[in-house]
Amino acid sequence: MRYRLTALTPLLVGDGNRLSPIDYMVWKDHVNVLDQQRIFRLLAKGPRLDGYLAQLKKAEKLDFASWGGFAQNFAGRRIPFEHASSAAAWERARGESLFIPTFHSGHAGPFLPGSALKGALRTGLVFARTTPESMKEIASQVDGERSARAAGLEADAHGIGSGGSSRARAFGVSDSKPVASASFQVYLLRVAALVSKSAGKYEAGWKQSPRGTVETRRIDDATPVFAEMAVPGTAFEGSWSEQALFQNRQILDVLRWREAPGRQRILSCANDYAAKQLELHRQHAELAGLPKLAANVAALEAQLAEVREAGTGCLLSLGWGGGLLSKSAVLDTTNEDYRKILKYMAFYNRAISTGMPFPKTRRIVFLGGEPATLPGWVLLEIHHPAE
Repeated sequence: MRYRLTALTPLLVGDGNRLSPIDYMVWKDHVNVLDQQRIFRLLAKGPRLDGYLAQLKKAEKLDFASWGGFAQNFAGRRIPFEHASSAAAWERARGESLFIPTFHSGHAGPFLPGSALKGALRTGLVFARTTPESMKEIASQVDGERSARAAGLEADAHGIGSGGSSRARAFGVSDSKPVASASFQVYLLRVAALVSKSAGKYEAGWKQSPRGTVETRRIDDATPVFAEMAVPGTAFEGSWSEQALFQNRQILDVLRWREAPGRQRILSCANDYAAKQLELHRQHAELAGLPKLAANVAALEAQLAEVREAGTGCLLSLGWGGGLLSKSAVLDTTNEDYRKILKYMAFYNRAISTGMPFPKTRRIVFLGGEPATLPGWVLLEIHHPAE
């Protein structure tokens, strides 16, 4: 069988690499990634190499007046900004904001790692099988001698098993085929946070690193983030497999499974997980007073309803930028047992002790210069090759 994954919003599944601002130059609303080896070979023939190396060593970004010709003649890749306003924001940004995370790529081009897709489906399975009773049990263990860092492993084991008995072994996902480099743009993102106006009333504040939340509506004061992302509509295709071994009743009895999670069960769990995520994102957008974001989240909810009715796919939040709600199998953040676990982690304890809705931040993708959508939402469809 095959899968087809289509980006519904800008998508980044990275490999941990980033373009530093001395690896590229911005010219004509494009990020021009420099072929440094060619540049070194050229400069080695004359007296300018020392000056170029000195600027690479000291500068936050290359001086366009001196080296702008390289952007025109020695670019290995040219990645367009999503909108001209993003290029203008890049010009105003500080050097530490100019490191651009890049999409996962191999020798044949950018592709979607199967592990990223399987991980998102796996989290949906854990979400569907995590109960209030299991949360209570995990919280009681954390109260004892076990570290709060082990709580995730405990939830995983309660939900789908661990090691050789993990239900995630019932299916496999390959890496996708490479996609065209033209499928990517550099997007501008900023972090929005809820800021209290009065009792029960909130507005959007915008994170300004390292000072925290700017309690104004001046979006331009917020720290920008730039990322190379697949544009909506980009399709990744690969192989989907289901292990016949787990259809054997004797094997299931040894593993103490009632049944192996089949394709429909996996998709159903993922859709249930997506529905709860989108509900929380829409509530956040409405509280923050971001109407365009709320409308785009509502559109994703409408598409989810259509996908559920068709029964051949699911919606997923995948990759970079999704935040806590894309990684946690527990989405009821008001659950006392869940919060009891989080209080042992200083980072989260500070957040929940404020009494604000948790989590109060979202990474927002800007489209046309406006806060518009969430990163990483995709449609996964599974079919036989002949279909």
